[in-house]
Amino acid sequence: MPLTPGTRVGAYDVTGPLGAGGMGEVYRARDTKLDRDVALKVLPEAFTADPDRLARFEREARVLASLNHPNIAQIHGLEETGGTRALVLELVEGPTLADRLAGGPIPLDEALTIAWQIAFALQGAHEAGVVHRDLKPANIKVREDGTVKVLDFGLAKALDTSPATTPPAAADPLQSPTLTASVTRMGGGLILGTPAYMSPEQAEGQPTDTRADLWSFGVVLYEMLAGERLFAGETVAQVLARVIDRDLDLSVLPPSTPAPVRRLLARCLERDRRRRMRDAGEAISDLEAAVSAPGEPPPALPHEDAGASSSAASRTRWRTWVAGAAVGLALGGLAAAGVLWALAPAPATPAVKRLSLDLPSPLARGSAFALSPDGSMLAYAGRDDNRRTRRLLIRRLDQATVQPLAGTEGAVDPFFSPDGAWIGFFAGSGSPGPSERVQYRWTLKKSPVGGGAPMTLADDVPALGGSWGDDDRIVIGGMGSPLRVP
Repeated sequence: MPLTPGTRVGAYDVTGPLGAGGMGEVYRARDTKLDRDVALKVLPEAFTADPDRLARFEREARVLASLNHPNIAQIHGLEETGGTRALVLELVEGPTLADRLAGGPIPLDEALTIAWQIAFALQGAHEAGVVHRDLKPANIKVREDGTVKVLDFGLAKALDTSPATTPPAAADPLQSPTLTASVTRMGGGLILGTPAYMSPEQAEGQPTDTRADLWSFGVVLYEMLAGERLFAGETVAQVLARVIDRDLDLSVLPPSTPAPVRRLLARCLERDRRRRMRDAGEAISDLEAAVSAPGEPPPALPHEDAGASSSAASRTRWRTWVAGAAVGLALGGLAAAGVLWALAPAPATPAVKRLSLDLPSPLARGSAFALSPDGSMLAYAGRDDNRRTRRLLIRRLDQATVQPLAGTEGAVDPFFSPDGAWIGFFAGSGSPGPSERVQYRWTLKKSPVGGGAPMTLADDVPALGGSWGDDDRIVIGGMGSPLRVP
């Protein structure tokens, strides 16, 4: 029975309907304990009357609750009142990506920022052993501040890492207790997902894994850039046939689409999942590479290499706050490569010397490197080989190896003190996109170059680059005027 405004479910007062899915209606509600608005997803009575389904639902809810990620809508808990059972979910305001796409293509820089955050969300979910299985524009919201939230991991199922101990019913995705409306009927059976966004293996009813999410991610990115459906048809059967058989045509993308984005799409939309991109971290690196030079003319894509992996470090040109700085570092006229906004034009003489370096670990962001004042050290925010942990790394220019700086996990945008003894950086749990369009609040810290515990200098500051003055004050970029610390 539908809930009416004023109905109390546990500690939550229902204030109105939000929508309905295949496995429950969704309501806006007020948390009377924490004084916040939430979303309640109420399960149908017929569903909750089945003890086996209810047990599976509770197991699935625990999996969803493990997804504590800035770009994933959070599950706050479970409630039961008078036979009514509901998931308590984070309420995300703002239009869905489907609403945005109804108005046509999304500008390139904004599309890449949105895509970066989607990939970041998928990476977090996949690392937790969860596959979305129904990623689509209607399940993605863009808040007013630009933050992207991926919604409705309702089709997600914990990856079966221990088959011997997993109950058979819980491992069957068709019995998932949190199925949404995106269940497609074909003949006498069901397949999970939305036809236009499901992978070929989903369309054929085969088992799926993280690569299915990366296919869906590729479709979403394509549609943001092209402003049209990649797989359209008048019937479900027509759409599924095109998912399985239609060749990918990248010529319809805007001419300004960077080559790394075209390569990313080709790898995500590879029908042979053995050749398809399988790690969302690779998508993140490709998007960061694309931001370095969005106007770069795209080269031809060799057909045979469309689905193959390539080294991000060997093909990435990183955007920085310093004009003209990429992988090659200009050493002669630069006192520091992490200057806040720009540097004065270099004199015509003496000639600027250049040094090209191969960095063993990929940069985490385009702005994330700094050269020490004496030109002897390079610091940058890099990821481990598994692309899961971002921390500061130091490379002495007379050595070929890099050294991680302890206590700097999650760091971005390093900069040196004038004497080169300290490194300032920003740390936090935010999810910085590849573009300055989206801003987050961070903690400003400093750490000894030789090692030691970092010191906190300021909380709740924007990570927009820093410059350490001779007066021992740090100037950081603000939303308006620069900020000084202390």
